[in-house]
Amino acid sequence: MTTNSPGRTGMKPEAERRAGYFFAGLGAVTGLVVWAPRAAFSIDGGFESHARDLSVLYADLPLILLGGALVPLVAWTLTIRRLPPWAAAVAALAALALGVWGLTEWWTPRQHPDPGYDIPGM
Repeated sequence: MTTNSPGRTGMKPEAERRAGYFFAGLGAVTGLVVWAPRAAFSIDGGFESHARDLSVLYADLPLILLGGALVPLVAWTLTIRRLPPWAAAVAALAALALGVWGLTEWWTPRQHPDPGYDIPGM
């Protein structure tokens, strides 16, 4: 049986859950916003669609959305029981910022046309 009384953090369980949903949604949207311009060339393909790589749609996009949703949600969930709600929110936003930084440093899809003309000595 659940109660609506505030827990140890001073927040009601419904408010904690809604905040977790908010951070998960914020993370997914942020991941999508960071992913879209970086993946645009792979979707378009450049000159005559030679460099088209649609794996950014069926492999990278779901992973980025899932990671974007889970990173701040896990940070929120782990910190809300031990810290005040404002500190847990800061931890979730910091985890999201670090996740976005890691994504932009690590994930780099093809950004320039590569027609496949490798001529030695040129």
